[in-house]
Amino acid sequence: MIEENKLLSALCYWSIFFAPILFPIIVWILGNETTKLHAKKALWTHIIPAIASLIAILVLAALGFGLSEPTGAFYIATIIAVVICFLIDVYYFIWNIIKGIKVITN
Repeated sequence: MIEENKLLSALCYWSIFFAPILFPIIVWILGNETTKLHAKKALWTHIIPAIASLIAILVLAALGFGLSEPTGAFYIATIIAVVICFLIDVYYFIWNIIKGIKVITN
């Protein structure tokens, strides 16, 4: 892979720091085939944590609106949802950093 393509592919993963969804979309539209592949993978790994967090918020909101007074089970569900979303976010954050390093070094 050409050095410019390596750098652009790695930046797609590292864009988690500066433009998580926008940069991979731009590279996916304008890049060559190899770079497009990495841009698409990076885009999905940026979107998955956002989708997980959105689902957790929607489920908790639906549960919360159905209750007249929050119970202990609601608080436990909230804590579990926050912990799961946090773990998903951290996993994909670290995965993107490692994947960017792998693209540069290969």
